[in-house]
Amino acid sequence: MQVILREDIDKLGKIGDLVKVKDGYGRNYLIPLKKAIEATPKNVHAMDHAKKMVADRLRKLKKLAAADADRIKALSVTIKAKVGEEGKLFGSVTSMDIADAVKAQGVDLDKRKIALEEPIKRLGEFAVPVKLHTDVTVDLKVTVIAEE
Repeated sequence: MQVILREDIDKLGKIGDLVKVKDGYGRNYLIPLKKAIEATPKNVHAMDHAKKMVADRLRKLKKLAAADADRIKALSVTIKAKVGEEGKLFGSVTSMDIADAVKAQGVDLDKRKIALEEPIKRLGEFAVPVKLHTDVTVDLKVTVIAEE
């Protein structure tokens, strides 16, 4: 029996895969639990159409992310922070602070897209990675200066 998977199943396949399984496994387990549907010509055609639609949407999202990457690459953000001895900050500069500074320059950026490994705790210039899409990552130039 051939079925189309509706969710990822270990050792069998991923969503949308057309797989061959034993009749009992398909009829008694996969189909009743809605983990798969029977691979009729109508269902196979519908799945192919859905895959094309998803691929088109992903391509459009990637194109938009690339356009946003060009705008972010051109930005340079300056953040003022209180400083103690030896250039160490009181507190730290987080992804939320960076997102607010970018928003002040007119570009809307979600703080979750800023891939800051750990908060910035000293003065200087930093290249902060911004992950806009699975394939599109751009560095944002962040300068931390002393507040007077």
